[in-house]
Amino acid sequence: MELQQMRYVVAVAETGGFTRAAERCHVVQSALSHQIARLEKELGARLFDRTSRSVRLTAAGEAFVPVARQALQAAERARAEVEAATGEVRGRLAVGAISAVTAVDLAHELGVFRARYPKVRIGLQMEMSDALIGKVREGALDVAFVGLVPGARTTGVREKVLARGELVGVVAPDHPLAGQEWTSLSRLAREVFVDFAAGSAARRQRDEAFRAAGLTSEVAFEVTTTEFLANLVRAGLGVGMVPEALASELPGLSTVRVRPAPERTERVVWSALGPSPAAAAFLEGLGVDPG
Repeated sequence: MELQQMRYVVAVAETGGFTRAAERCHVVQSALSHQIARLEKELGARLFDRTSRSVRLTAAGEAFVPVARQALQAAERARAEVEAATGEVRGRLAVGAISAVTAVDLAHELGVFRARYPKVRIGLQMEMSDALIGKVREGALDVAFVGLVPGARTTGVREKVLARGELVGVVAPDHPLAGQEWTSLSRLAREVFVDFAAGSAARRQRDEAFRAAGLTSEVAFEVTTTEFLANLVRAGLGVGMVPEALASELPGLSTVRVRPAPERTERVVWSALGPSPAAAAFLEGLGVDPG
């Protein structure tokens, strides 16, 4: 079993086809197909169900792909460790972040890191907190910036709290609450909400505060980014709640403090196995001791 064969299998699984996988791996499709067929023969099981219209992982493939990813990541990590030992930080830095990061100026920090370590390949993914933590746990991401309720516990990762804050209400300029300095949570609960998906870490920041106060709310619009939440609120379709530090960056909305206010923490998380040399250098640049 060779790393290149694993790389081909993972590419097919991620792209959904042999042609696209071959393009990603910069090989002709026949060579990629031949190597996967050799691997399947060695394993004694088919990894993909192929039809004229689709390629799907078999049960054996579903079991194989996560382990193959780990093997590829371990090989890349080994190479990066050797290079770091010789005095040069290389490899990759895969960063994840929610759209409501306020504790750090992420674009600036990535720019500073790129200037200092030009041979590190940097990538960024924007997703919800739970998905990001899962990807760090699996090794698909090296570092992620997430937002969680203060009491939330993470598993399989290391973390540091970067900031604590409150959520504030945001409403359209012509809303009855616009211009008010503060309102009660019970008053806001009478409004229709624009919010993140039910069960997400971002949604729990508000839901837990409402639940503690014995309140419920109607969510008519579910979004995945703060920017789209702001667009819908600006259009008068509902009200929203966002981190206080972010509210001032959303033009065309009126901010209202709420009591009792939902609380949140921003955290940076990294692998429980310890950071790669590139991830360690990035964390240290943020003033975080990766241990």
